[in-house]
Amino acid sequence: MAPQRIVIENCAVATVDAHDTEYASGHVILAGDRIEAVGEGRAPGGLDGVVRRIDATGHLVTPGLVNTHHHFYQWITRGLATDHNLFDWLVALYPTWARIDEDMVHAAAQGSLAMMARGGVTLAMDHHYVYPRGSGDLTGAIIRAARETGVRFTLARGSMDRGESDGGLPPDFAVESIDDALAATEAAIDEYHDASFDAMTQVAVAPCSPFSVTTELLRQGAELARRKGVRLHTHGSETVEEEKFCHELFGMGPTDYFESTGWLGQDVWMAHCVHMNDSDIAAFARSGTGVAHCPSSNARLAAGIARVPDMLAAGVPVGLGVDGTASNESGELHTELRNALLVNRLGPHREAALTARQALRLGTYGGAQVLGRAQQTGSLEPGKLADLVLWKLDTLAHASIADPVAALVLGAAAPVTASFVGGRQIVADGRLLHVDEDAVARSTREQAQRLARIAARA
Repeated sequence: MAPQRIVIENCAVATVDAHDTEYASGHVILAGDRIEAVGEGRAPGGLDGVVRRIDATGHLVTPGLVNTHHHFYQWITRGLATDHNLFDWLVALYPTWARIDEDMVHAAAQGSLAMMARGGVTLAMDHHYVYPRGSGDLTGAIIRAARETGVRFTLARGSMDRGESDGGLPPDFAVESIDDALAATEAAIDEYHDASFDAMTQVAVAPCSPFSVTTELLRQGAELARRKGVRLHTHGSETVEEEKFCHELFGMGPTDYFESTGWLGQDVWMAHCVHMNDSDIAAFARSGTGVAHCPSSNARLAAGIARVPDMLAAGVPVGLGVDGTASNESGELHTELRNALLVNRLGPHREAALTARQALRLGTYGGAQVLGRAQQTGSLEPGKLADLVLWKLDTLAHASIADPVAALVLGAAAPVTASFVGGRQIVADGRLLHVDEDAVARSTREQAQRLARIAARA
């Protein structure tokens, strides 16, 4: 029996394959949950099992966007501490974050996922590391929200064991013991991680950062991840304060410290990596350690400009991240394509820093590579999962830009006419198909107000 096929044609196509193959007018054929064919001109006739034909005139088709770093719970604390650097921002917000519970986290995850999905994200991740005592099943709430939205998802099960009494930033009741953190992380892997080709849910081991976890939690976390065959994620080299902290406490910089704890390797990716010297970049390239570049958040918190052109030149895998929406209130990944290009051109490489096509690659194939899923998604190639987006580029905002990739990256945020995950459509004409956006908006507002009241009383 022939698989059910969806034919998309009369569109520009940017495959983001190894050769950056593009078609000014081409087609994509989906068969079940896979891409069957990509090519120039109209799709061949006589195909069996065609259940839908999409005339995509005026559109660009790309791989779905991949978000490599986020903190969903922050959706309900947006717009606070807007003029702070990272450490002051954390000090201001941790007392509020320490009061989150299961209902708040589910609503915040729905809001974060909805905003990304309607903007072209098909593979998302969440680094959740705040587990206050008695807060309920936060891991289950996040994964439930991802399943409801329909995106492919990686939960980076985070942890913190260095509270205020040990020189950390979070309140003591919002951190876990090493044993509890490792046990809960292993339980999340056992219950939710799917290693199959078409997995919708995967789990990574993700202690929060050098200044919120102990060396022993990092070491044992790495051992756990490798014993279970999953990836590792954390924050690294985000600020000059972190660099100073590592030198004072450990006698070495962040990259050397991570290497000493087993935290460099092809199964590791780190968020930010703003303050990296040549030796750090070489270590990441040599080990295959990936980077989640978060340009908007780095600017919002005045962290600096990551050396993305130098990382790419050295062979470091780099993807894009929204980061938590308390430091990137828009919560949209497609704006990061533009911001990555613009912010990096403010650095020493100036106009040669990044091209529009490199920015698109960061947001698609680069992200899939960083999450360990480049064999399955991140480019439009036969045999890969049918994760793709149709961007409408024939309206006032983009119609006069001849190059569709430049229009997508440099122009205004392009409308998403359709987004598919594994051949299943999750967005139509800019609206989510499986989640009620208005209900999510109401829920996030209610939970944000509830959290604010609880934090104020505390």
